[in-house]
Formats: sequence, structure tokens, C-alpha cells
Amino acid sequence: MRKTYVLDTNVLLHAPNAFQVFGDNKVVIPEVVLEELDKFKHESGELGANARLVGRMLDKLREKGKLHEGVYLENGGLLKVEMNHLTVPLPPSWDPKSPDNRIIQVCKGLAGEGEKVFLVTKDIFERIKADILEVEAQDYRNDHVPSYDDQYKGRQEVYVEGELLDRFYQDKTPIKEEEVRLIKEWGGVFTPRFVTNEFVLLRSSQNPKQSALGKFNGKEIVPLRYSGIRPFGIAPKSVGQKFLLEALLSPPHEAPLVIAKGAAGTGKTLLALAAGLHRQMGKDKWYRRILVLRPSITMDEQIGFLPGDEQAKIDPLMRPVRDNLEILIDNDEEMRYVNEKELADKVEELFERKIVTTEALGFMRGRSLVKMYVIVDEAQNLTPKQVKGLITRAGNGTKIVLLGDPEQSDHPFLDARSNGLCYASEKMKGSSLCYQVTLNDEECERSELAAEGARRL
Repeated sequence: MRKTYVLDTNVLLHAPNAFQVFGDNKVVIPEVVLEELDKFKHESGELGANARLVGRMLDKLREKGKLHEGVYLENGGLLKVEMNHLTVPLPPSWDPKSPDNRIIQVCKGLAGEGEKVFLVTKDIFERIKADILEVEAQDYRNDHVPSYDDQYKGRQEVYVEGELLDRFYQDKTPIKEEEVRLIKEWGGVFTPRFVTNEFVLLRSSQNPKQSALGKFNGKEIVPLRYSGIRPFGIAPKSVGQKFLLEALLSPPHEAPLVIAKGAAGTGKTLLALAAGLHRQMGKDKWYRRILVLRPSITMDEQIGFLPGDEQAKIDPLMRPVRDNLEILIDNDEEMRYVNEKELADKVEELFERKIVTTEALGFMRGRSLVKMYVIVDEAQNLTPKQVKGLITRAGNGTKIVLLGDPEQSDHPFLDARSNGLCYASEKMKGSSLCYQVTLNDEECERSELAAEGARRL
């Protein structure tokens, strides 16, 4: 039986081609969705661009026939703009002028005609309201990735013979994939399979306390190359941090994209800034400058009505960056805050000399970033389309670092399976140009309280 999918406005604003991905089923766009899209067409951000794109695609389909009567798509599906079912009863307390209620009304009317109807919306509350009227509702899942626990971590812990581990540690002798064993909790022993650029914690089969760190280069496991570097005096305190520093310190022609996921306090931002400053201020000076972006001001939002220029408006969002720079500028924990003004002046000098710059993500569209070290903090608040737009801005000699906690998204329509950070992680898995690592909750190094909170809360 052919299914009927009714699309909400937020789905088309999120993925303009959404009506093309439901195979040979029927796709319905209520007329109120067109009215809502029309309100966004003059926006300058991503929402405006997506609304205009939907309009152009629908206008092109008018060549095949009348949309309110239904037109066939290339995949065999039927697209229809629905204008009927205005008299379908709704609960008395529901506002009949509400676009969400009108969409649910269309679903209820189509179901009453015997169609197998599914409401597709990214609005959780609309799905709850649909359930009240026994309308089946679901999220738009075409760009969903696996659940967070099943996502690619960028690291494995495995076992090898003690003799092989000794040669690996002392003589830097690579270890072949087939020489490694993976031991499951229930006692099963397997030969694991690795992904290119996956980090590996190697343990001795005879004495698990003996270990070494390496990386799978696509053919074999090789030792880390930059484990001896302490950028700005920062020494990694966990295995995950050692893996992350290796990725951050690797040259941009080898690792132009680094993706780091993990809970707050695991050191992602601090290490990213430390590695960037080390490579930018060193004698080789790999990068022209360090550019820090935060999607709290996203590509689909205006900067707002706060007074001042662009820099003045985004400065409050960059306070976490300044906090980390204070630690890097003066790594003496006892004396760091004795002279607060002197410390603030040192941090400000980094910005005045354009060593570190901050910008709003909304101004990235159309740019080409050449020989820059780009840190995107809180990247879990990016949409898949935004993260693609950002990565494709990278020019020669540029390194892009995506940082974030997938379970802490502030975006109303994103979660651990649909945000841009996780989307990029899954899609770039196995790329020779991408290094990834997920830091575990137990690797929280901010403070004892932060670590306890990460475990308990």
C-alpha cells in the first residue's frame, strides 16, 4: 500500500529536497506550509536560501501539471499541495489558525479517506499533538546517523603479543592489522578491523598494564609522531587527549579536518587552541592566523540588536575562548591570576595582533579560507548543511577543527543523531584527510567536580 507523507515547514527549511526522498509514495505539502515558507524567502541566512530553493523546485514541477491535483516525481512518487479538509474537527481548545494545527488537520482528513498517513516534522511538540489525534508522526530521518553510542569513536583498545608491543615501542616497528586481537567483555576474541586514521591503544596480551599508542594509516598501525610535543606547556592527561593532540599537531596537508567529540571538561577547546598557537607562533608558522567560530550565532540567524559592530556583538559568545587563552598565556596556576589586568592585556594582544580572530558563522558563506587554523566550538549546534558549507570553505593549507558534545545541542531541531558534528563524523569516517577522536566521560580533566558531574548528571 502506498504511504502518504505530510511534510511540515521545518522539514523543508532543514532539507529543501525532502519531498524527493520518499520513493514512490505520496508526498503532501499543506497549503499553509507554502505560506510559512513565503515568510522566510527574504531572509539572508540559510533559512531564507532554503525557502527560496523549495520555491524554485516547486515552480519547476508546475511544468508537469497542477500541484494541487498532484504531479509525479522522477522517483515515481506523487507530490500534491493539499488545500482541502478544512472542516475536519479539532479539539475545541486548539487554535484553528495555528499552522501546526492546520497541518495535523490535513493529516487527519487524509487518514479519514483511507490513506496510510505519516506526519513528518522536526517539531517534537507537534509530534505529541499529532499523537493525541492518533496521527502517526515521525522525525525527518534521511540525514540521521546512528545513535551516539553506536557512532564512530575514532579509537580502539586492542591486544597484541608482548614481543610485538616491545618492538613497536622501542624500535617503532609497525604492527599489521592481522596481528591484533580484540577481546570482548564476555570473553570472545576477534581480529578487529580498523578505519584509516583510527587511533589505537595497544596492550600486551601477557601483561595488559604494558601499553603503547598508535594510529592505523590504512595499511598498518604506526607509532604517534607528535607525542613528545607540549604546546604552550600543555601536557595531555589522558589517552584521548594524546590522540587529540596528535591529530591537531599533524600538518594540514595530512589532516585538514579534525573532529573531536566529548563531554564538557575533556579539554577539547584548550588543546585545540594550544596546538593552533604552537603551529602559528612557531618558527615554521604553518598558519596565517587562528580563526575561532561558534554556532551560537548560526548561519541562519542575524547577529541581533545588541549595540556595536560585529566583533562587539560576538565577543560575549567567545568568553570560553578567552578563558582558555588565559590558561595558555600563563600556565603557572598559582600566580596566573595575581595580576588580572596584565593577564587580560596579554590575551588582548593576541587579538590585536590578529594571531587569534573570532567571527560569526553567518559570514562564512562564499569565503575561501587559505592557510588558516579554524576552530569551530560547540559544533553540535550546526546543521548537516551548515557543516558541509563550512568544510567546503577550506582552501590550501587550512585546517578545520570541529569540537563539541553531541548530547548538548541547543538547536531546537537537532539531536545526537542529526546535528552537523555527528553527521560530519559519520560521513567523513575512513577519509584519509580526516582525523577523529571521541573523549570519554572519565577523561574529564577540568576539575574533580566537573568529572563527577559528567559521570553522575
